[in-house]
Parts: sequence; C-alpha cells; structure tokens
Amino acid sequence: MSATNLTTTLEKLYKLHKSLFDLSIDKTDVIKQGDMSELDRVLKEEQRHLAAINTVEAERQRESSHYLQSRGVHFNESPTVSQCIKHGSPQEQETLARWQQKLVGIIGELKVQNELNQKLIYQSLQFVNMNLSMTQPQPDQSTYSRPNGEKKSPTGRSMFDSKA
Repeated sequence: MSATNLTTTLEKLYKLHKSLFDLSIDKTDVIKQGDMSELDRVLKEEQRHLAAINTVEAERQRESSHYLQSRGVHFNESPTVSQCIKHGSPQEQETLARWQQKLVGIIGELKVQNELNQKLIYQSLQFVNMNLSMTQPQPDQSTYSRPNGEKKSPTGRSMFDSKA
C-alpha cells in the first residue's frame, strides 16, 4: 500500500488548520473592534473547524494504521506520522516529512495567534472590570467601631448612590 491515502489525509488536515489560522486572525480584528455578535459568529465557526479537524484526525490515525500494517509493522497505540516516515520508502518518506513539517508549522503559527487572542481578551476583561469598579460606589471604610461593640449589618450595594 502506498502513502497516497495518508498524504491526502495530511493535506486535508493542513487545509483545515490553515483555515482555522485565518479565522484566528479574523478573531483578533473582531476582538480589537469589540464586536460581540461578530465574535460569537467567529467562535461558532471555530467550533465547526475543530469538529472537522477531529474527524480528519481520526481518519489520519486509521490511514496511518493501515499504512503501517501493510508494511508489517505492529504497534500498541495510535500510530504517528513519524512512525510512517520511518517505515516508508525514500520517496514516501520525503512526501510524508514535507506534510508533517507543514502541519507543525501551521500549528505553531496557530498557537502563537491564539495566545495573542487570549491576551487581548484578558486585557478587555480587565478594562471592563476597572470601569465597573469605578462606577459602583465603594462602602465607607471607617477606622473606628461602635462603642457597644455591635456590628452594623452592611447595606446592599446599588449601582447608583441614592444620596446624590
């Protein structure tokens, strides 16, 4: 059995990861703009991509398994692309190694982009929390206590100071 089916599956995985990377770049712009409805749409699209990637990854594992079995190689766990490269012909090794490097490269870029998006979202959340704390009245902090030692129950906090 040749590595054609496995190569086709690796190509599908690469295209899906590339598309997910492009989507993560779009997500960066959406986060910067603060458009929540568009962010929701992008997140749903990401979920569809991840489901497709999981499906194709299962296909890659099946194809890797078939490929190695056709070579007479036995394994205990799900086979890797590196194992397939190790047991392939020189031409197949070159093709599989090229696709493996392309996948590793795009996954690395995707990881960096997702870390940037995570930092942007965290900073946005900090900004929102800071604005909320500035608009809410703070309870009076007294440095003394009641002479009889009783503690006054705190009044509920509201968004607006009714005394103003």
